[in-house]
Amino acid sequence: MKQSITTSNVLRLIAIFSLVIFASSCNQKQEKSKQEQEVSWAEKLGYPSGKKVLILHADDAGMCAEANIATIQYLENDQIQSAAVMTPCLNAEEFIQWAIDHPDSDVGIHLTLTSEWKTYRWSSITSPDQVPGLIDPDGMFWPEVYDVVKHASAEEVEIEIRAQIDLAISMGYQPDHLDTHMGTLYGHPTYLEAFINVAEEYGIPANIIDLSDSLVANRFKQEGYPIDDNVIGLVGRYSLPKLDNFTSVPKGDTYEEIIENFKALVKSLPSGLTEIIFHPSVQGEQLKSITGSWQQRVWEAEMFSDPSLISFFKDEEIIFTNWKEIMLRYNKIEE
Repeated sequence: MKQSITTSNVLRLIAIFSLVIFASSCNQKQEKSKQEQEVSWAEKLGYPSGKKVLILHADDAGMCAEANIATIQYLENDQIQSAAVMTPCLNAEEFIQWAIDHPDSDVGIHLTLTSEWKTYRWSSITSPDQVPGLIDPDGMFWPEVYDVVKHASAEEVEIEIRAQIDLAISMGYQPDHLDTHMGTLYGHPTYLEAFINVAEEYGIPANIIDLSDSLVANRFKQEGYPIDDNVIGLVGRYSLPKLDNFTSVPKGDTYEEIIENFKALVKSLPSGLTEIIFHPSVQGEQLKSITGSWQQRVWEAEMFSDPSLISFFKDEEIIFTNWKEIMLRYNKIEE
């Protein structure tokens, strides 16, 4: 006996069909979103798929004369790709002048809100009475990130980082990028928001790390950074190019051990755009008086001119870049 096709049956069939179409559409959107997340920033910027693209980045230029000498040697010999200067420090002006005289080099501002050494210290560019939460009882920046987070507001942080950028600009230098000394600007979500807002306003790329990869987000969370959904959302809305990964040159008890540890680090990296920071300085009495880690810094001033490491990079087919090139590629995408 044939079942008659009633209006209710037709409506039921339409409803079922609509649900199937809706579910299929949702699955396609989820798959597209997943695929977009899996595309690295290196690929978005036009670098070959599956390749490791590295920025070897010298932090702490301007901190002392020994740091300037080592960093300049590396940049002039094209053995590293990038550096950043600590504008509150005593030797910052001479390094900024070098950057002005060498416009092809990639030099950024190492935004500094801490003064970590016991006998060699610095304070804010801004008048201390404008940023009292950043200033310790000795009139200097606090020594540790947690001190800053405990005492300083996001408003004070923003005032100071703007002052540090503006100082370089007033000297005639346009910074190529922005980054953060001791990771302080990742120390609190409101600091990160200020960092992002300033970078976008000035149009200067910051070392913002793509946290959409849960492995990357979890690693920084385990290191003590306050990574939560709010922070991931802030980073997701950032409008300038991001890093896929970020790390530093590992330590070692000997020069040879550092080289081997570094090679192991590079081999372990996934494909994508990674910035690797280090702190090169030539050996000198001032450096020895500043930090007990002077030997590590001296080794880091030698390693990237080491023929064995240069050969290693070739064997690993490493691609190198810097923030100047990243922004050139990014601007072409945005055109």
